Amino acid sequence: MRFTTSGATALGAVLALSAAVTAAPAQAQDFYAGKQIVFMIGSDVGGGYDIYARALGRHLGRHIPGNPTFVPRNQPGAGSGTAAAYIASVAPKDGTTIGAIFPGVIIGPLLDDRTQPLFDPTKFNYLGSADSGTRVCVTYQNSKIKNFDDAQKNRVVMGASAAGGSTRDYAFMNRNAAGAQFEVVSGYKGTADIFLAMERGEVDGMCGLDWTSLKSQKPDWVRDKKINILVQNGIDAEPELEKLGVPTLWGYIKSDADKKAVEMVVSQQIFGRPYIAPPGVTPERLKILRSAFEATMKDPDFLSDAAKSRIDIAPSSGERVQDVVEKLYATPKETIKRAKEIISPPA
Repeated sequence: MRFTTSGATALGAVLALSAAVTAAPAQAQDFYAGKQIVFMIGSDVGGGYDIYARALGRHLGRHIPGNPTFVPRNQPGAGSGTAAAYIASVAPKDGTTIGAIFPGVIIGPLLDDRTQPLFDPTKFNYLGSADSGTRVCVTYQNSKIKNFDDAQKNRVVMGASAAGGSTRDYAFMNRNAAGAQFEVVSGYKGTADIFLAMERGEVDGMCGLDWTSLKSQKPDWVRDKKINILVQNGIDAEPELEKLGVPTLWGYIKSDADKKAVEMVVSQQIFGRPYIAPPGVTPERLKILRSAFEATMKDPDFLSDAAKSRIDIAPSSGERVQDVVEKLYATPKETIKRAKEIISPPA
């Protein structure tokens, strides 16, 4: 085949463009070879979020081209807000840092006017969620409060973490929207400390605890019926809890406005175990991380590891979580206002 000078020049340009297009994914694929990925975990060691994150970190690297190693780092504080702020502002934006944060810190800037947000949750790049669960309110076996009807009639001391944490927000939500007589004692570092407080008799129990976390952290409490499960909080009823006769919160809420506000708050449970990358990560590397997350969620070795750790896996994709977060931030103002009220201490 013969080419004119202009034809050869044009062909060269086409081939160069083709090579550039081919090289871009290849460079993205090769990026992680020999690297470490820092996995910031916004909770204390041993809590439910830590257990999930470390299980994920043990397997995720095998599904990333280049097989990077994962280095877990716990950075608790402000209901995982400290870790979220670090990822938003300080962490490298090249895909070598990811994070495990609480759902409450994602919805928090919508609901808390007391502090200036240090990050915009809609700007995070969501890799996915490992679980979409139900949260419960529980009391320890020695408490006189055995069910939610008791809690509506009698004072109940509930341990909680800082503002923005689910144990605090959900305790007030059950009080303000459904009439539970919860007296909330905040300031515990995490669920492990609240469990100890329950055993010591310092508090009756706690709210906002993921059912899966309870089963993984305290399987003997569930097995030996050392706790009273008062109520379940979620969009839909959890079948396992239904079999145990645990009622949903919906039956105790009388106001339609309160139901809409509670629905907004509990919708965060769709991304019950969210994992994020910083704003600014390139689309190519985000695609690699999301694909690796989805592959890990189907990995037999990961699922076997999860079963041994007694954690449930009900994943949502990064794209779905991103969409839910964006829709949350489009909620009508009157619903947001009421949601703020029901997760706050009574005036």
